[in-house]
Amino acid sequence: MTTEVFVSTDQPQGARGPMPDGGHRVTAELGIPSRAGRAGRSPWSELPRELAEHVLPHLDLVAEEIIAEIRVQVREYSRGEGPYASTLRTVVERALAHFVARLARGGPHPDPDFFQNIGRGEAGEGRSLDPLQSAVRVGGLVAWRRLARNAWELEPRMITALCEAVFVHQDDIARQAAEGYRQAQAAVAGEMQRRRRRLLDLLLSESTGHDAIADLAAAAHWPMPRTVAAVALDIRHQDTRPPAFPPDVLVDLERTQPSLIIPDPDGPGRQQVVDRALADCAGVIGPTVAVTEAAHSMRLARNMLQLGQRGVIDAEGVVRCVDHMSTLILFQDEQLLKSLAELRLAPLAHLRSSQQDRLAETLLAWLQSGRNANEVAMRLHVHPQTVRYRLRQLEELFGDQLLDPDLRFDLEIVLRARRLQQSLALTPATPDHRAVAGEVISLRRL
Repeated sequence: MTTEVFVSTDQPQGARGPMPDGGHRVTAELGIPSRAGRAGRSPWSELPRELAEHVLPHLDLVAEEIIAEIRVQVREYSRGEGPYASTLRTVVERALAHFVARLARGGPHPDPDFFQNIGRGEAGEGRSLDPLQSAVRVGGLVAWRRLARNAWELEPRMITALCEAVFVHQDDIARQAAEGYRQAQAAVAGEMQRRRRRLLDLLLSESTGHDAIADLAAAAHWPMPRTVAAVALDIRHQDTRPPAFPPDVLVDLERTQPSLIIPDPDGPGRQQVVDRALADCAGVIGPTVAVTEAAHSMRLARNMLQLGQRGVIDAEGVVRCVDHMSTLILFQDEQLLKSLAELRLAPLAHLRSSQQDRLAETLLAWLQSGRNANEVAMRLHVHPQTVRYRLRQLEELFGDQLLDPDLRFDLEIVLRARRLQQSLALTPATPDHRAVAGEVISLRRL
């Protein structure tokens, strides 16, 4: 059917009647379907292309109205100068030009990348996208009020389509800006993550200088702490969601040995935060050290993690190296420890394994209790007379060695290590693994 469209710049809203002098008459052949038939269709297809020609001359005035209203309603744009002000005019003018272009073309957006670039720019400057989104909404409302005042002779259905087109255009701008903002944030986050992984690698390398660490820390936006602690992780369930750590913790879960660096680990509340983050992991926290000694903290943490995996220590939950330093010292060189055990426990070697176990247990308890037989009995839950009998056997076997403080120290070291190794979660002992008369007692015998 033939529809006459009147667009005026001065006719009061709601006026009906003959077209006044100076108005514009547009005749277009339009097939206007019913609202039910328009479901899923673009509103641009229901508007005459000639409408763009009559809107175009008024864009500058509409732009000024939109800018003025945005400055009133959106605080960030209230000043007439600065980065927000220059962005505002650019966005408003381009949004109006694109709207007219869509009217002329029947819908396709002429330059969707432009508003994505605006969003990227806001993210790159570190600004929130909220002011821009608010300005877009205000601009859409002002533009519609202006069009509504001037489209006084359009059919109601066409007015509805025009209104819908305004807000579709507004939503497209907001969506494109948000997508550009998201892309820029993802790119920045990805780069920051790469820089932080390089920083973690640098911290865990040997002989790292303070200046090199400081330079890369600045590039990674990581405030340089006074102290750090390294964490060696052993993820229990690889298919579970990765743990969430505080933003200042350096994380790399993709390494062969998943690793963390915790800044200022002894600060207020840090222990509880880390414990919660490691709730689903088996992890060992190394000792607190200077930033340049992070590799040393990690080395001890990894050694302790291996001891936990072997069952030497209880590795449930979060393990702290500082709680097991003596155990770490004992197992730093197990071959040396074995040689010392063979030397100091040689007097027990000719005994049956059950006798070795009883006398070794009694001797360790005696050394740890200040050589008090009654306390040894309480520790071992046996009668004091039994303890005295065993002590006489030990005196016969070791003789004057038990009077030498240095030898007693060596004995306590190897006996402590022997007890820890007997708790290892290895394969059950078999007769082949048992010591026999004449065999030198081994730390690894179960």
